[in-house]
Amino acid sequence: MLPLSTELEVTDSLGLDFPDEPLQMLLTGAFILSIIKNPRFFPRSCLKSNLFFIVIIHMCWLVVCCFFSTNPILSIKFLLARTWYIIPFVLLPQIMIETKKDFIKVAYCLLLPMLFVVCQALIRHSFLSFSFEGVKKIYDPYFRNHVNYSAMLVCLIAVSCCIWYLTSKNNPFKKWMLASIVIAVAGLILSFSRGAWVALLAGIITAVIIHFNRMKEAIVLFCVSMFMLCVWLNHNNNYLRFAPDYTHTIFHTNFTEHLKATVSLKDVSDAERFYRWIAAVKMIAAKPYSGFGPNNFYANYKIYTSNLFKTWVSSNNDHSTVHNYLLKTALEQGIPGLIIILVLFGSMLIRSQTLYLKLHDPFYKYCAMTIGVVIIMILTLNMLSDLIETDKIGSLFWLCLGFLILLEHPIKQKIESSATTKISTQ
Repeated sequence: MLPLSTELEVTDSLGLDFPDEPLQMLLTGAFILSIIKNPRFFPRSCLKSNLFFIVIIHMCWLVVCCFFSTNPILSIKFLLARTWYIIPFVLLPQIMIETKKDFIKVAYCLLLPMLFVVCQALIRHSFLSFSFEGVKKIYDPYFRNHVNYSAMLVCLIAVSCCIWYLTSKNNPFKKWMLASIVIAVAGLILSFSRGAWVALLAGIITAVIIHFNRMKEAIVLFCVSMFMLCVWLNHNNNYLRFAPDYTHTIFHTNFTEHLKATVSLKDVSDAERFYRWIAAVKMIAAKPYSGFGPNNFYANYKIYTSNLFKTWVSSNNDHSTVHNYLLKTALEQGIPGLIIILVLFGSMLIRSQTLYLKLHDPFYKYCAMTIGVVIIMILTLNMLSDLIETDKIGSLFWLCLGFLILLEHPIKQKIESSATTKISTQ
């Protein structure tokens, strides 16, 4: 149901993704009741995983942040939502996914509904002459906008490419799989989403990095680059160079003009990002340890903004957030919360590379690579958005974690069997 879900406003302050979020709550409740009835129901594989240990630390820190939150009720809602994402997408796969066929079923349950969404969007878009302005009208009710749509689509293109590659040449289904990939790529191109295009390129580069065992170097390079960028922006207030001209930041209905405005920093969406990023940095400086509490950016950020970066959309009537997940995490969960998330991202990437290099079964081997590619795509998208808190991308992120823990089993079993063989031989 994830690609087909829609956003519903239950009350003025409570929104719900329907029907996937109620299903997640139902599964979470069933899981908790099962654990109460039989504690052995809890998957032991998670208890042996370093990745899951990081998740436990993350959840514990969220509880701490709730105590120091400027609005504890909003933070507790965030904590509950995070719980009913982690249990269905991280814990339940350890119990329900046992064979290669189960892996493939999960993939098809995502890909086939998404293919339907892409096809109907392309048909609707054709009646609007595939115009840039038309992308606002073709994704409802399944996606809020072209950003959410293209974000999920680019991640699932990576999954479909993996299935196509692993399908034997003699299988007639391989041609249909290729045709669906072509349709998906067309949908991605016509979504006119710059972030998703960059994410696709980042995913391709990541596949090469994983293949040549260079993930650790890539992570170090990324961290050093981000640190140097922050130092340069802060030195002599260089960030002021990016202050927009209020009268010339506009949203273009022509995509070519939109790209030109992006390069010249005159596109209103990019200018507004600077406006909120400056506020986010000031908020981090104000409360660096516990942050303002999960889900508390909107209620607090306006007093930290700079009028030099204000745009004509800064009223923010839709209550959107920072448009950078790392900044959002730091201001809401403090520097410790940011470190935990970065360690989780880095550990997942390194684990995907380790699994790719050590697993001998091509199926599991390329599943591991695909997970690494999707993680990088999600990270790339979230440098300009806050999509991990959405059902479309958040579900994929936590599924990636769940499947990485699943893929650790073959390696651990191989190590244990090897040790047993050596003992018996001796």
